Amino acid sequence: MTINAGFSHRTCVALFLGITSFFATALLSGCSNHENPKGPPPATEVVAITVQPQNVPAVFPFVAQVQSSHQVDVMARVSGFLEKISYKEGEPVLQGQELFLLDKKPFVAAVDAARAAVDIRQSQLFTAKASLDRIKPLADQNAASKSDLDNAMGNFKTAEASLQQDKANLDKALLDLSYTTITSPLSGVSGQALMREGSYIAAGSTSAKLTYVAKLDPVWVDFSISQNEQANFTQEVESGRLVIPKDHRYSVDIELSDGSRHPQSGVVNFAEPTFSKETGTFLVRAEIPNPKKALRPGMFVRAYLKGAARPNALLVPQKAVQQSSNGHIVFVATDKGLAEARPVMVGDWIGNDWIISQGLKAGDKVIVDGFMKLGPGMPVKLVSPEEKKAAQQTKPTVAK
Repeated sequence: MTINAGFSHRTCVALFLGITSFFATALLSGCSNHENPKGPPPATEVVAITVQPQNVPAVFPFVAQVQSSHQVDVMARVSGFLEKISYKEGEPVLQGQELFLLDKKPFVAAVDAARAAVDIRQSQLFTAKASLDRIKPLADQNAASKSDLDNAMGNFKTAEASLQQDKANLDKALLDLSYTTITSPLSGVSGQALMREGSYIAAGSTSAKLTYVAKLDPVWVDFSISQNEQANFTQEVESGRLVIPKDHRYSVDIELSDGSRHPQSGVVNFAEPTFSKETGTFLVRAEIPNPKKALRPGMFVRAYLKGAARPNALLVPQKAVQQSSNGHIVFVATDKGLAEARPVMVGDWIGNDWIISQGLKAGDKVIVDGFMKLGPGMPVKLVSPEEKKAAQQTKPTVAK
């Protein structure tokens, strides 16, 4: 090693020892920092609510179908040729409005013949009565035989009965004539005409059905409850988890296929007392006001059965419930301020909340915001939704 002339041998040795001491100190310092453990991680700020039991309405959704509350098939009561269709198909009609007209000429002729028969019988009755009136005084004076009186009385009774029969035939002929004008039995919306002008209509056959008229205000909404649903419903009532309305008066809301709600609510007015052998369900029917005729027969809708209540229910916002491979979980804060993943069993939806049927108890602090940053056992700092909202409102705005 070559040493510059400006340095002595003693000076070089001192310089070498100083450099070595510096690196040794730095190395020891690094080792010391690595061996000292860090302090506990800082608590994560999260938003939490304290769940408390409350009474909430119980709502049961069903797929339902709209039916007319009064739909009648319009039938021809007499046979004849269809002469005229008097209504516009598919349009509303009024009770008593003419819908179809059959050829009246054969029926008018039948009325005339029946009326003539009545006139003949009236003449025969007049003659029989006159004969009876002549013979009766004579018979009282023994100037006419008893047999003559009996014959006169019999002829009078026969003529009287024949007149009544022919009057009945006249009434039937007039009734048949009136049936040639077919009117609407109620006010509602009309269906398609099943027979056209010129067709022969045979009363009592399939051709006698001409159309239908359906009442649209109110309408009926039918839905079915399965045997399992009924059993679960009964079990919840018996256990006290569900309270049914007084007099079993349930209300029904209707949701249309586009997600909009029908503005009028209805009431349940019928429940089938027995289960269907084919489907294992029983029918429930609700009556729904339909003043704007928005609900039409055959439509599929969603019916929400309301009126029952769930006492002491625990509600949690839906966003706080997570789906895991083993079911649903929520994060709760323990008394030690640590996060805990709690398995829960969910029930019905109430607005934006979920009823928790198992897994939580009153007083539990459920984390509803910030749980995505958590893991089990991590320390948490709890703030209420109101405190977070107030902090966001008072947070200064950074000028751009």
